[in-house]
Amino acid sequence: MSGLPREVLKWIQSLDLTWQIKQPKWDLTNGYLIAEIFSWYFPQDIQMHSYNNGTSLDSKQKNWDLLKLFIKRHKLEIPEELIEGTIHCKEGAAPSLCERIYELLTNRKWVSDRVKKQSPEFEVDFTDSAYQMQLPMHARSTASKAIKNNLRVTEIMADPNLILSAQKAQKIINDHIQHRNIERLENPDRFNVKPTVGEKCLRRPPPQPSQPTFEAESTQHTFTGDPSQKPGGEDNPLPMSREPSVQFKEIEVKQLDKSALYNMPIQGY
Repeated sequence: MSGLPREVLKWIQSLDLTWQIKQPKWDLTNGYLIAEIFSWYFPQDIQMHSYNNGTSLDSKQKNWDLLKLFIKRHKLEIPEELIEGTIHCKEGAAPSLCERIYELLTNRKWVSDRVKKQSPEFEVDFTDSAYQMQLPMHARSTASKAIKNNLRVTEIMADPNLILSAQKAQKIINDHIQHRNIERLENPDRFNVKPTVGEKCLRRPPPQPSQPTFEAESTQHTFTGDPSQKPGGEDNPLPMSREPSVQFKEIEVKQLDKSALYNMPIQGY
């Protein structure tokens, strides 16, 4: 039985089910063995003659409709994503469902990578991305192959809404493009990615202006008016000058004697 932890495997074998679970992905998809597991703990609520061990989509839907009513009646906390993923044979959905049922029925806490994904901090992802990352780059799926692997025919048959199917396909394509972009960043030589002009340019930090020192006399200013508009404050800082200070010499100007103007003779009289 691949994909199940040892503790969960021993617990399932102790139930003595009708059929042995070899591949959870295919053996649990119709819900018959899931109903048989619940029948050991709730014999009055689960009647096995009401379930069909068929492989058609109609048999799956009928079995899981009864199981969903049972889960809702007993208020069992099983995410809807686990059930839908198990019905449509998504990667990792059936083992995660078994681990969740093991916790609920045995009251034992089992923590694994798949169970952690069901917590609110993690997004449920039942795609084959983990398997694709293990393959070499030349063997990984293309966009069309990714849609075929992750979008099951039973999903389209169960809900024939064309808009919903197109949205699911578009999400798979977006994830595929995102993974390809990550591959290009991690392996630029393989994809012949050349650096841009901006990446080739040498980036240097901008030069920091030096702080000039002022003499004590130059810092003494008299100002009258609004204090908020005072020069040198935070709003109006004083301009910094790098030129040396210039000293000016005072020039004395002699005043003209006005009495000499009155004593001068006036020409023409």
